Amino acid sequence: MKGLLAAIRGYLSDAWGAWNTFWFSPTDPATLSMLRLLAGGMLLYTHLIWSLDLSGFIGPDGYVPVSVLRAPQGPDFPAWSAWSVFFWIKSTWLLWVVHVLALVVFACLTVGFFSRTAALLAFPLAVSYAYRVTPGAFFGLDKVNCMLALYLLLGPCGARYSLDRLWRLRRGDATDPEPSVSANLAVRLLQVHLCIFYLFSGLPKLDGSTWQLGTALWWGASITEYRSVSLLWLADWPKFAALLTHATVFWEIFYCCLVWNRFTKPLVLGMAFCVHGGIALFMGMITFGTAMIIANLSFLKPETVRKILDPVAGRVSLALVGKKVS
Repeated sequence: MKGLLAAIRGYLSDAWGAWNTFWFSPTDPATLSMLRLLAGGMLLYTHLIWSLDLSGFIGPDGYVPVSVLRAPQGPDFPAWSAWSVFFWIKSTWLLWVVHVLALVVFACLTVGFFSRTAALLAFPLAVSYAYRVTPGAFFGLDKVNCMLALYLLLGPCGARYSLDRLWRLRRGDATDPEPSVSANLAVRLLQVHLCIFYLFSGLPKLDGSTWQLGTALWWGASITEYRSVSLLWLADWPKFAALLTHATVFWEIFYCCLVWNRFTKPLVLGMAFCVHGGIALFMGMITFGTAMIIANLSFLKPETVRKILDPVAGRVSLALVGKKVS
């Protein structure tokens, strides 16, 4: 009996140690910094597009007026609208001021200028845009943007590949960024969020008749509104289309299990690049496909990121401040 209790205590101790290591071990902020660079650029681009018709998209009397969104809630101001600063703006000039300031924040996040402050502001701003365009133009891209922005604010996202890093170097601080618990926590939360994202995308497909029959991919490819490159040739290969359909469901459901194994992770991430790259290339959803690929890059190890980006960062820092660092 004592041996059994000792074994249970040992197992629980190991499990607790693995839990703490997973979430709270200090990690090089290279992966988080790379995500800031890419996700910040995506935030800047996707919100810059609203400038083409700002008043129409998010103005108080735009295509979906604020009054229409308030109507279902009655005369009282809806509580959820407090998440969007655009519900409080009445004039066009103030709308443009806030919009330009938001673009400046997203630009600062991209280049890593006052990174922590920019990340802290970028998340509520991204949520504000997403809530305002509901229900007329709220898509998966907005959700992924908000997801990425949320986790960037939790860690030192400007520790590498940023103007903040170059500024510290210019002042004589050439020390390498220290491993950070918050950097690891931010990346881990994003990874777990992504696993949940795929799991709950895949499970409902089990009840879908087109997914069960293996025709869902074909029906998606045949919709002209989303077709940028023709996949009509799949009509001659029904078994291949069915294989891709079922493989997609399997991948989404078991992503949360297989992505943690060092042997299956390359296959899972490779499938992610194929799926989202295919969505971007064949269905015209370039920004959504790219944003999801960026999120999947959170599974890259810091040493892998540094191997790819450090040579470029070193040349940039050498050109700007005369010292070659990452």
